[in-house]
Amino acid sequence: MKTILKNATLLFFMTSIFLFQRCKKENVSTIKDPDATEYIVEDNRVTVRDHGLGTGTITWTSDKIWILDHLVFVNEGQTLTIETGTVIKGKSGQENDASALVVARGGRLIAVGTRENPIIFTAEADDLNGNIPLNQRGLWGGVILLGKAKLNSSPGETAIEGIPTTEPRGLYGGNDDNDNSGILKYVSIRHGGTDIGEGNEINGLTLGGVGSKTIIEYIEIIANKDDGVEIFGGRPGLKHILVSFCGDDGLDYDEGCRARIQFYTVIQDPDAGDRLGEHDGGTDPETGEPYAIPYIYNATFIGRGTGAGKRVITFRDNAGGHYYNSLFANQVKGIDVELLAANYDSYKQLSDNNLSVEHCLFQNIADGTAAGIFRISAGSGVFPTDSAAAAKIWAEKFNVWKNTITDKVLVSRNNPIPPAGTAQNGIEPTDPWFDKVTWQGAFKPGGENWAAGWTLFFRH
Repeated sequence: MKTILKNATLLFFMTSIFLFQRCKKENVSTIKDPDATEYIVEDNRVTVRDHGLGTGTITWTSDKIWILDHLVFVNEGQTLTIETGTVIKGKSGQENDASALVVARGGRLIAVGTRENPIIFTAEADDLNGNIPLNQRGLWGGVILLGKAKLNSSPGETAIEGIPTTEPRGLYGGNDDNDNSGILKYVSIRHGGTDIGEGNEINGLTLGGVGSKTIIEYIEIIANKDDGVEIFGGRPGLKHILVSFCGDDGLDYDEGCRARIQFYTVIQDPDAGDRLGEHDGGTDPETGEPYAIPYIYNATFIGRGTGAGKRVITFRDNAGGHYYNSLFANQVKGIDVELLAANYDSYKQLSDNNLSVEHCLFQNIADGTAAGIFRISAGSGVFPTDSAAAAKIWAEKFNVWKNTITDKVLVSRNNPIPPAGTAQNGIEPTDPWFDKVTWQGAFKPGGENWAAGWTLFFRH
């Protein structure tokens, strides 16, 4: 044992001399925080390499550009603070070479930008001056927050999508719905979604078991190869979110998600994107509790337009959820609810009043009728008569829920703000977490664009 330690000490000493000489020769310095994560400093760039012990408790300052080299974790008990205006870039690479920032359970990320100086996550190749097309996707990974809030899957904790299952820091879930993973405010996440293997891409922002004390406000996800935001279980709160030009879904939730969401905007590329919202309840088992029943106020979902054949929202796998005061525009297909022969489907959640779409406004959706907008997706074993009856009930709820259809063009891909004078037919939220507004959509008619200036999408 003494010989092994002596040899290890000698190896460390020789390696340190080599690194020092190399750094001195190349004007590069290598520093390590107390937890021995490697930070390679070269001029105004700092390359971060996580050797298993996380970032440590540290501040990434705005006078440097921070480069993520592979997966970089904020471990349990650590806090990573990112200064206003800081730029973080992910190295390119797929599978084992993928880069991303991952906040493990018990870790915290404090990333507070401003409207004038947002925090930017982007690809290493991005010069921030327009050298990368607005819809270029999959150039690096993304941002992943993992917490200790409840899931409805067995055994109550899961390995997060986009991270190898061999990485124990990729687990999320627990019993603390009030868990706190930190603060993200005025953060722009660009050009992510690299493939880690077999078509498994990283989302722009992934929330796994995130609790209610986590603050997520004024977030942009642009040109991610997979989903814009995906929420696995937990009870996070999200306000003022802009998702644009992503390759898959705009808002995805699963595993008993009970989020509160307000002022959430999805704008699709005319040539890419699947559903504006894909909502799953649980898969192992589908009957698991707590049910996925988030509350979503003031969403604006703008689709790909005619000919794309994509849906506004799909509810399936026993998912529920409530949409209020929202505006849906320019999508060939509407909102569908899964009906199965077994009694654990999203239609059951609809029947139990755990699923609704109320006080919402529809512009150029499907054929412009309630029956065309609200559809039933029948699985195997469902009799045609049962399916027809369910479809009729689902469509009849359109008027009961005080939804409206307009033939006016209120919003478009380039302008998601309805004109001044547009009727405000929403309902005021009762939960004090939500802003008490009655307009429909994520932007007040004729009001200011809260996404202007700090987002990449509205700088073009």
